[in-house]
Amino acid sequence: MSHRQSGPPHLANLDLNLLVTLRALLRERNVTRAARHLGVTQPAVSATLSRLRRHFGDELLVRVQGAYVLSPLAAQLAGQAEAVCAAAERLFATGRAFDPASTEREFTLLMADYPASVLGPALSRLFDREAPHAALHLQLVRETIGSGAGETIRLVDGMVSPPLGHFRTPGVASVPLFTDRWVCLVSACNPLCEAASFGIEDLARQPWVVPYHRDDGYPSAAPATRQLAALGIRPRIAVRVESYRAVPDFVAGTRRVALVPERLAAPLTSAHGLRTLDCPVPLDALDEHLWWDASHDEDPAHSWLRDLVVRAAVGIAP
Repeated sequence: MSHRQSGPPHLANLDLNLLVTLRALLRERNVTRAARHLGVTQPAVSATLSRLRRHFGDELLVRVQGAYVLSPLAAQLAGQAEAVCAAAERLFATGRAFDPASTEREFTLLMADYPASVLGPALSRLFDREAPHAALHLQLVRETIGSGAGETIRLVDGMVSPPLGHFRTPGVASVPLFTDRWVCLVSACNPLCEAASFGIEDLARQPWVVPYHRDDGYPSAAPATRQLAALGIRPRIAVRVESYRAVPDFVAGTRRVALVPERLAAPLTSAHGLRTLDCPVPLDALDEHLWWDASHDEDPAHSWLRDLVVRAAVGIAP
């Protein structure tokens, strides 16, 4: 297909309901699930998908081996659709009294699976109790948040992350949530567990499992490799994973070692036959913050969300 539009269409000539369906389709990548999410029939969503394909001159959803994947254009549209829908929801909520008990607004938070695991249970309970009709869209990052973080924050309601330098930009606000410390995660059969003591040299000789490590240089922006670089360790990386929670699976039963936050490691050790060991030298604390675009400051719904996340962090176990 080729694009029919030579220039941007006038807003008055657009059916903005198409945008809501577009967002659902790009999220779900499935007509049936999108219809269920929107509360409409599957034929209605199929018809809208046909209209969207004609408008953009692109298939958008492409069937590959029995499932739909996003076309390159659809992948480009996904972030824009999220941003425009979120902005429209904020626009029409402006000036209205906010009642969490009755709101049907959707809130989007972006974070890695580690803070999601730590905050998730408390956040879920509070959200369900106080806003039973609202929706929470938890986007899990699949790689380290890079230099575009300031722009990314504007596309979501909030982001949970350590205070990296590229967040300190005008118009971005934050509040601290919780602090953690790094520990070494090893299999219970690893000889390090029986050593009377071990030092940096012993760690440097081990094969490592590292989450979110990019292969384009060392150290990468991944928090664990930054800590290792501070120790003067350039590890032999045996396994790279795009998830903190996948780390124990690739440490268990091997001589590999990983550097992980203690709050994540503690509940996983017994189930995986693992041990946590203190690092031979102190490492920087891991401080997780909630970040948001300061333009939300006067939005009562967003204020409630920020307070909810903070209260969830207060409620987590020490």
